[in-house]
Amino acid sequence: MGRTHRVVIPLTSNIPIFEAAVACEVFGRTRQEFPVPWWYEVVLCQGQSEPLRTAEGLALDNGRGLDELERADTIIVPACADLQGDPPRELLDALCAAHARGVRIASICTGAFTLAAAGLLDGRRATTHWMHGAELAQRWPSVRLDENVLYTQDDQIFTSAGECAGLDLCLHLVRLDHGSRIANALARRMVQPPHRDGGQAQYIDATVLAGEPAALGPVLDWARAHLDEPLTIDDLAAEAAMSRRTFQRHFRSLTATTPLRWLLHERVARARELLETTDDTVERIAQRCGFGTAHSLRTHFTRINGVGPHRHRQTFGPHLA
Repeated sequence: MGRTHRVVIPLTSNIPIFEAAVACEVFGRTRQEFPVPWWYEVVLCQGQSEPLRTAEGLALDNGRGLDELERADTIIVPACADLQGDPPRELLDALCAAHARGVRIASICTGAFTLAAAGLLDGRRATTHWMHGAELAQRWPSVRLDENVLYTQDDQIFTSAGECAGLDLCLHLVRLDHGSRIANALARRMVQPPHRDGGQAQYIDATVLAGEPAALGPVLDWARAHLDEPLTIDDLAAEAAMSRRTFQRHFRSLTATTPLRWLLHERVARARELLETTDDTVERIAQRCGFGTAHSLRTHFTRINGVGPHRHRQTFGPHLA
């Protein structure tokens, strides 16, 4: 492999270790079997000058300090230990300096509190664990909090919700760096669903399911198998054996989005996969994904992914395998 991409994880006293371990699992293992020109190097460092011990009692003394952030390509900020207190000033200053240099910075769970304390979330859309969203909004009202999603991206700042959403975010970063094929292969290696869109709801309200025998899983699988067809809400509702109104209410309660928006994102995800794994023309991919025309595919694909189909294929296409 060529160069490595340095992922630096600053740790502070009494933090729960799971969130840091999630990032280590995704980025820290050597993946020489993956057909990519570079992979990641993970560096744990102490986000404070005094000795560090995690909430589980693990001691960290590897001699690495905050100067590691000066050589980072990506910084992952795990959960906070004390949501009412202030993170170490030296850590906040180092994060601000890294952001000014253009470093990609992501938080997992209540790591968003650290980014907010550094001022990096001012005016930005962000999320955190749903249990702590109200407190974050109260302490930093300038943050555009969206506590109903799994993860967010605002320029080079990323935030995620609870622990498992942090895993989704880390896989999303791999997807941005190496494409869907590699991210999906890594997810399968970890026995993890290959892709959960950041806009999905953080949790399911159990009261919504009370008295409802039908689950959404089968109808979503059915829809994915028929993306090339002109599906409507009535089609989905009929497959779910619900009235249109009940299905729409049920769907939004469980996914925090609408059926048609979900279909659009699924079609774009399928198009992204086909661009990476086949030599089909954009016109053919548009038909296979239910967009009808190449123009429609290009419009939605560019809006959601930030680049057009041609550029995406140049970066992640089958010629790179």
